[in-house]
Amino acid sequence: MAAIALAGLGARPGPTEDHRRPSAYRKAGLILAVIGLMGATAASIGNLVAAAGIDAGNGYRETLAWTFGLSTFSFGVIKIAIAVILMGIIVRLWFRVDAVRESLHRLRGHPERPTPTGVVKTDWGAATVTDDIPKPLFIHRMARFMWLPMLAMGAMALTVGLVSSWVWAAQTPDSEAGRQAAAVTQGVEFLGEALLLSGIAFLLGTILAGLRDGGGEVQSDLGLPVTTLKMPVTAKVFVALMMTGMMAGMAQFVLYLVALGQAGDPASFSAWSNWLGPFRELALGLILAGIVLALVTIGNVLAFQFDRISSIIRTGK
Repeated sequence: MAAIALAGLGARPGPTEDHRRPSAYRKAGLILAVIGLMGATAASIGNLVAAAGIDAGNGYRETLAWTFGLSTFSFGVIKIAIAVILMGIIVRLWFRVDAVRESLHRLRGHPERPTPTGVVKTDWGAATVTDDIPKPLFIHRMARFMWLPMLAMGAMALTVGLVSSWVWAAQTPDSEAGRQAAAVTQGVEFLGEALLLSGIAFLLGTILAGLRDGGGEVQSDLGLPVTTLKMPVTAKVFVALMMTGMMAGMAQFVLYLVALGQAGDPASFSAWSNWLGPFRELALGLILAGIVLALVTIGNVLAFQFDRISSIIRTGK
């Protein structure tokens, strides 16, 4: 039953579903966002308490260990909240497709002449005109398949990292066991963050796929040639940045495991930690930069489709 429920997340609504019904995704996303914010706030308070006890040496390092785990885990919960909201957007997108298709049947004018197929230029980039709905791109099929596993693996990694941070907090400061726990915690936590951001990126790719398929479905249903915006440069760079960042996130986890072997040598372990810290942040930055370009692409596609709908209403072609 759980597998069936997961498979239905972000799925296209059935023809009898009411678009006016409040979205469960929005409610769940907001609840998760509040929980994540509460966790991050608790971690920040813990850090303030630890900072006040530095001079007295009242276990501030132990506190910083578990607050690191809690704050990173909380950021992950907020990312899951973003993902849940995006699932709701996918559902609303399909409501929009069905509504536009029905409305255009009533509003469509009469074509002056047939529209030739091929490549055409638009204000939003090159587009293809075909007789049939174009097949999904490979990256779209990949996005639809990968977003849920990425989110699930990211959530599991963050949970493991949170537990590991408690183990880290229980170790003697500056001991070999403490350094090992620190390496595991940081590597696993940022692997989880990278996986969650990759899941969000794949959800955005799923939205782009839905816009592409839905736009083609509306035009084909009207008996018109299908005009589809070609994959813009922003989308190509989005894929490149996201994939590079995801691989870098996995690489930093492997390198933290390698650093475990240096835990017996404080100087060597510190050297590894000094460069792995910025590297793991770079991994997340690459994925976030890709997400920015994905949002730019979505805005561009929406503008193109608005113009296409207006053209169909004006000219019927």
